[in-house]
Amino acid sequence: MTDDKSTIGQLPDFDTLANSLIEEGVLTVAPSELHGMLSGQLAAGARFDPDTLLRVVAELMDLDILNGENIKLILLELYQTTLAQLQSTEFSLQLLMPDDVHQLEQRADALGGWCSGFLSGFGLYAARHAKLSEEVTETLHDLAQIAQIAAESEAAGDEDEADLMEVYEYVRMAALLVFTECNPEPDDTDEKQPLLH
Repeated sequence: MTDDKSTIGQLPDFDTLANSLIEEGVLTVAPSELHGMLSGQLAAGARFDPDTLLRVVAELMDLDILNGENIKLILLELYQTTLAQLQSTEFSLQLLMPDDVHQLEQRADALGGWCSGFLSGFGLYAARHAKLSEEVTETLHDLAQIAQIAAESEAAGDEDEADLMEVYEYVRMAALLVFTECNPEPDDTDEKQPLLH
């Protein structure tokens, strides 16, 4: 099914993942936050084989195990596509967000959730990086600020729409910056270090 991905694919559909999470009984983690967590772990240098990935995600969502085949396939696709986008030289990272038919507040909230997910995912593996550059440290601080502000935003208008797009673009580039610093060119670096506790 995924053989035909010579180019970098699209992320799974937001609503499809949301419905799959509900079917699994997950009510505490939204799709954007989950994608942020995964992106944060990848940015910190974590890599997972499929079984480890599903176990790690189940833990993040306070589940003993993932039951549905559908959710497993979506999560594997989410992981592979996100890693490919982060590694691309074309800055093609997308953030998993509700589409434009959703209210601006919902999208702002999802962006805040993505940022806090990224920070907690990165935090799980941050100890691998004894010293981060000042630029990356400031970027992580900015993401924490955005997570706060987005959670408190309630207004909706054209100007806010443009502002949200600007912040989205900043967050996207911020994630790429962190990834680039913490993942030097993959020459002979060990790609598979599941790092479980």
